[in-house]
Amino acid sequence: MNRLIRYALCVSITTGPIVACSPTQFTTVTIYETPARYVRLEFDRTVKKGMEHSHPISLTPEQVAAVLGGVRIDEPLAKLPVYDDMSVPRVHQAFTDAEIAFLAPLLAQALSQATPEEVVTFYHTRDLSALSREVTSGGVFVQGDELHLILANYRSHTHYKADYGTAETQDDRLTPMQSLAPQRGRLGFVPYSAQRERSSGIWEKLFQYDHRELTILYKQLPPRALTQAGSPP
Repeated sequence: MNRLIRYALCVSITTGPIVACSPTQFTTVTIYETPARYVRLEFDRTVKKGMEHSHPISLTPEQVAAVLGGVRIDEPLAKLPVYDDMSVPRVHQAFTDAEIAFLAPLLAQALSQATPEEVVTFYHTRDLSALSREVTSGGVFVQGDELHLILANYRSHTHYKADYGTAETQDDRLTPMQSLAPQRGRLGFVPYSAQRERSSGIWEKLFQYDHRELTILYKQLPPRALTQAGSPP
């Protein structure tokens, strides 16, 4: 279906109570999809006129891989043996080599097809047990020389505080940029010089541990080869 027609349908549906399109992201194009993962283009309702994204944009998979490879998770100082994976360093890559090799070409393809009003979203889930899963999801968009990466969920448990017998109340596949649980790790980037910090006061900085967006000056990064250390999990 033509994207403009789909936008019009969404608007017409929501002229009454804003229910049909607001609670979830409005998917416009699916780049890749399986039951466990996807990369999609979605209509970005936060875009304001005159401040649209710099899409479509041609980036190589190696340029996107350089961004993904620089994302770091800074885990809390106190790690819990039962809750946390004690086998990984406290500061570690957010995406494995295999995940980077899988995601980078798809994200590059999506950015080349995106309109100024769209954001690229990604989603991956993995079963932990018969009743619980973990989700990694977020979005990517470009503004000028900045690539914005939102990591809304990093291995978030779908039942982080509910009883394991409780049914899930929403489909997390429909909300890739909405956090399912409090995120325990701070986002960082290597090299630090390629990260553009948000301007904020000292008090705001104290409460930014859960901030889930990175702004990367991607043109400063050398391309990263798509090495794959095994199949994506």
